[in-house]
Amino acid sequence: MAEGGVTNTKLLFFFVIVLYAPVTCTSVLDTISANQTISEPEQTTHQHLRRPNSLSSRSSNQTWTLDEYITENGKSSSGGGKVRIIVPIASVILVIILVYIFLFYRYKRKNRTQEGTNRDERGHDHVNNSENEDLELPLFSFSTLVKATNKFSLNNKLGEGGFGPVYKGVLEDGQEIAVKRLAETSTQGLHEFKNEVISISKLQHRNLVKLLGCCIDGAEILLIYEYLPNKGLDSFIFDKSRSKLIDWPTRFKIINGIARGLLYLHQDSRLRIIHRDLKVSNILLDSEMNPKISDFGMARSFGGNQIEANTNRVVGTYGYMAPEYAGNGIFSIKSDVYSFGVLVLEIVSEEKNRDFLHEEHSNNLIGHAWELHKEGKSLQLVDKSLILVDSMAVWQSCINKNRISRR
Repeated sequence: MAEGGVTNTKLLFFFVIVLYAPVTCTSVLDTISANQTISEPEQTTHQHLRRPNSLSSRSSNQTWTLDEYITENGKSSSGGGKVRIIVPIASVILVIILVYIFLFYRYKRKNRTQEGTNRDERGHDHVNNSENEDLELPLFSFSTLVKATNKFSLNNKLGEGGFGPVYKGVLEDGQEIAVKRLAETSTQGLHEFKNEVISISKLQHRNLVKLLGCCIDGAEILLIYEYLPNKGLDSFIFDKSRSKLIDWPTRFKIINGIARGLLYLHQDSRLRIIHRDLKVSNILLDSEMNPKISDFGMARSFGGNQIEANTNRVVGTYGYMAPEYAGNGIFSIKSDVYSFGVLVLEIVSEEKNRDFLHEEHSNNLIGHAWELHKEGKSLQLVDKSLILVDSMAVWQSCINKNRISRR
């Protein structure tokens, strides 16, 4: 009610200005016009007058007869009538423009303030349900992080995602950390920050990235993680030279590790968590090439027996989204499993689903894989550098044995 009263007061003030401005301008112009009337009209026509500079372009030393003065003054008076019509209209337009700019500015400012905190989604977000919980998460000072990252030097930059750039840092005790800093241009904000903090601060699993702490200092919002020297899986898979460093046994270990982490999120954690943005670049690798799932800014949690939800705000990365989620906003455990399937295809083929376009049938990577499966040629999807003659039978066995439906 209070907000509605403020809005009504603003509108009333606006209409008072719009209606009062023309009357005020007209009254002022009438007064000015009256004051400019000649006070001695009985002067003879033979008397000479000096012409004011504002009424003519003649020089100030030139004299005028009274007839000429009256004639010119009459022209000015008729012009003044036009001015009395134009000025009020112009002032009304100006007031409307200024009020519109003011309201537009207030609207944009309000949106920026609420950005990332309000979501047009059905159901309850676990952030709202848990924001009052004691997270017991260490808080870092901004000055400590500035020093650790050498003032966020470009030489320390590890990469950049939707939240912002990530920097390597070293604390005073020698511990290496990864610092994720919210970018000014990021479409994410406080909501995603709180979401990530609450999602993984109490999750402990060897295949989930470990959150060490956070920092909020004015406009600066930062997350501090354990440092993983081998960075993201994408830096290996999609790099033709580095991809040779990870053979099939290593990739198989990575796939299994991701599956274990996903199983923990879906079944074994305190709350059932749907990641919603599982992709190759969100899989980090430690020094022993063990995978860790990262970036929980888009995650949602389910409680009780809830197995799916619907949202009007679809987030994530196209190419990894399940059709029912991308099209209708329905997400569940199946959504993450679909993303995991795309991720596996990219690991074994070394191709990006979004960039892949088959020359013959113009399918993406998923469509191409399905065509090969129907033809019984699934092995052709595997990158040739991974296939050895002795392992052909093993590959075929993995493809055909224990097929699990996503249903």
